[in-house]
Amino acid sequence: MIQINNRYVTFPQLESQMMLSEFERNILLQMINSQAIYSYSSMNELNFELQMRQNITEAAKLLNNSDASFATFRYSRANPRYWSTESNGALRLLPGVKPSVAINDIFINGSEYGFECATGMVIVLYKAVMQSLGEERFNYLFQNLYLWAWQYDKDLNLITTRRFDYFPGDILYFDNPDVDPSTPQWQGENVVYMGNGLYFGHGVGIKPREGMIEELNSFRYPGSMRSAFLLEQATRPDYKKLYQYTLMYSPQYM
Repeated sequence: MIQINNRYVTFPQLESQMMLSEFERNILLQMINSQAIYSYSSMNELNFELQMRQNITEAAKLLNNSDASFATFRYSRANPRYWSTESNGALRLLPGVKPSVAINDIFINGSEYGFECATGMVIVLYKAVMQSLGEERFNYLFQNLYLWAWQYDKDLNLITTRRFDYFPGDILYFDNPDVDPSTPQWQGENVVYMGNGLYFGHGVGIKPREGMIEELNSFRYPGSMRSAFLLEQATRPDYKKLYQYTLMYSPQYM
């Protein structure tokens, strides 16, 4: 169900007032049919979330098509023009480098980068935020980027909740409880839900649910009878908070 300014709205009402892509239309239908209540202050705020969800899936496709490789923290690497690689495997933005330039470089010169799947999810989200807010606002808000697992800037403000419904653009997690101790990096896989039953995981690619589970199951310890599975939870950026930044004309007003 969807509320706009504390009033429930129907799909025909929304469709008649919004210019929707097929991707956005499908999400809107899922939200309307959900038992959960999705509340927005305005049509524009709802539209921002829909567009950013599309930007998240597009960023996931770009990362999948880049040459950025999967690497454990020990073997993390990055383009030294923009990032320093720290002893714990974190990537820290170099002084004087624009955040937008450094994030875009991951997608352009991916062969110079290696990182694990949680870092990949945060990179995808930063790229989507940049596309949604524009480079000027992005550079103002995310000046001290630090890429390491689920470390992220406070303005991204990720929210993880237990739930049964999720939509394209959500970050989900496949758990592998019986992972072989010799390959602990495969204890699970963070993924972007792409829609149409497909998921993107850095290092695994874009696969249906069965493909993700099969990949993780290949790293179970011998004799295991427990399969990998998709957790009933979703991680999302704070769309409402990010939308507020679109109301600022310029970073000088922030």
